[in-house]
Amino acid sequence: MSIKKRIVEKFKEFKLTSWVIDHSTVAYVATIAITLWGLSIFVTLPKESYPDIVIPQIYVSTVYAGTSPKDMENLVTRPIEKQLKGITGAKIRKITSSSIQDFSSIVVEFETSVKVDFAKQKVKDAVDKAKTDLPTDLTQQPDVVEVAFSDMPIMFVNVSGNYDPVKLKEYAEKLQDRFEELPEINKAEIAGAPEREIQINVDKFKLEASGLSFNDIAQAISNENRDISAGNIKIGNMQPTIQVKGQFLSAYDMQSIVLKNIHGDPIYLKDVAQIIDTVKEKESYSRLNGKNVVTLQIVKRAGENLIITSDKVKGIIADMKKNQELPPDLTVVTTGDQSVATRTSFNELINTIVIGFILVLLVLMFFMGVSNAFFVALSVPLSIFVAFMFLPLADIIVGTHVTLNFIVLFALLFGLGIIVDDAIVVIENTHRI
Repeated sequence: MSIKKRIVEKFKEFKLTSWVIDHSTVAYVATIAITLWGLSIFVTLPKESYPDIVIPQIYVSTVYAGTSPKDMENLVTRPIEKQLKGITGAKIRKITSSSIQDFSSIVVEFETSVKVDFAKQKVKDAVDKAKTDLPTDLTQQPDVVEVAFSDMPIMFVNVSGNYDPVKLKEYAEKLQDRFEELPEINKAEIAGAPEREIQINVDKFKLEASGLSFNDIAQAISNENRDISAGNIKIGNMQPTIQVKGQFLSAYDMQSIVLKNIHGDPIYLKDVAQIIDTVKEKESYSRLNGKNVVTLQIVKRAGENLIITSDKVKGIIADMKKNQELPPDLTVVTTGDQSVATRTSFNELINTIVIGFILVLLVLMFFMGVSNAFFVALSVPLSIFVAFMFLPLADIIVGTHVTLNFIVLFALLFGLGIIVDDAIVVIENTHRI
């Protein structure tokens, strides 16, 4: 056997590589297409600070005012726990309960394989079964909620100025309505704002002299403070519904409520009680730079783009200022904006890709030549964009909605060094062959 024939027999060929070498134009076009496709996915993929962590934990809370911790446990916590332990079709890891004065809380933790929506429905069904064993005069019926990190605020909008707290709350409610119109916003909660309260301070001696009780006052107010339907009236071809407006708008409207008639002489609410239109005692406080403010807590929907959502919120504030929907001397300041750190992370990723490409090119060109160094350096951005192509497939493969967040970016940056090493090995091996 000749030497030439033995060399041909020893030569091993990878057909895909040979095909690419023979059709270099197709390879260049495919590289450009992959780069553009990955770049478009990078631009359109939702961006967040952290991934949406789903914990299969369901929280059950119940309020029963005027009840001791021991009674809360016996009357509320244990009947609910009894039904929760009987849940079938979902594996429960553990149930943790706490009973304190006026309040009961139960946390049901499921196995990680259980879907949160399914677990929440199972807990709701169990709580509904337990309601027959619960007291009928609960201050608040059991509330079933899921533990979700997506409910954390992404930013705070603080409203302040030389206005009374009630007026500041009105401006905050205008902002709230505009924010919640955005499809990216789940809710905008107001904190640190006063809540209106109508106080009915009853004179005990006058009440006893009139032969009335507190229940008579409560019943009279409940009966009067409502809108009543008065049927329909025919006007031509239409039959509009007539409604009698009876809800109170001010404390003055409540003074003439008739509590009782004694021989034709009515006893009004103002005769036995003092009615004051005031505000509730504050349960939440919000301060900025040592001054009281009204704060809007912006909560984004899961999976929405954090940066775009933040820009839209700020755009609404600027638009309302421009259109004079808010007074010019009203101060609206955003704090705790998570999009700032997220935007910085993405800018750093782009800078890392560019700097990595340039440094790898400059260093390797002295050892491998300009053309070979260029192909090694090109593997850095190309590999990143190829990775972006497969991120949307996570919805289909593992059923998880993937966003560009801190964890994903860290993984991409961590892989850049490995990519460069592999590219150098491939180029040198190509030269050897």
